[in-house]
Amino acid sequence: MQLLVASNNAKKLGELQKILHDAAVPDIELLPLSAVAAYDEPVENGRTFADNALIKARAGVAATGLPTIADDSGLAVEELNGIPGVLSARWAGRHGDDAANNALLLAQMADVPDERRHAAFVSVCALVTPDGREHVAEGRWEGTLLREPVGDNGFGYDPLFRPADDVAAGRSSAQLTPGEKNALSHRGRALAQLVEVIADLAG
Repeated sequence: MQLLVASNNAKKLGELQKILHDAAVPDIELLPLSAVAAYDEPVENGRTFADNALIKARAGVAATGLPTIADDSGLAVEELNGIPGVLSARWAGRHGDDAANNALLLAQMADVPDERRHAAFVSVCALVTPDGREHVAEGRWEGTLLREPVGDNGFGYDPLFRPADDVAAGRSSAQLTPGEKNALSHRGRALAQLVEVIADLAG
């Protein structure tokens, strides 16, 4: 069975491949957007992660006729009432400017004491099938916001995020190996909840 992953992010594709492999799900060919006929990617104008994930997954199904999985994710800071949230990638005004996004968030949180710096990475994954069935799963990765970037791995807000998981041993998520991060991450936790659905589709 072919399953469209509504992204060209190799890390997302690899993460799902590993999860399906570890769960012994057979006969799944994952296709990135670059492997299918070009179509106009939808505007992600939802108010929630679930809204945006469904927008992308529905567009993939409509354009290709293939079951499609998509995710939307970001950082939710408790002190800021859950923002940047769905605006995480463009928090400083330009999409994907990690350095500017991190700098702005640090400035906004500069006077917040350590005990109120709780944050979580949130990922919502949506799987939509050609017959109209929709499955949505959320994964959260709890932690705290650091006061300066630490580490060179990862991307986005990884250098500012210290996971609460003991296995992280006080490191930022930008100090974890790719394997460590995949085992802990919000996206991995969301995708794992869809394994049974994908296995049933592959049936």
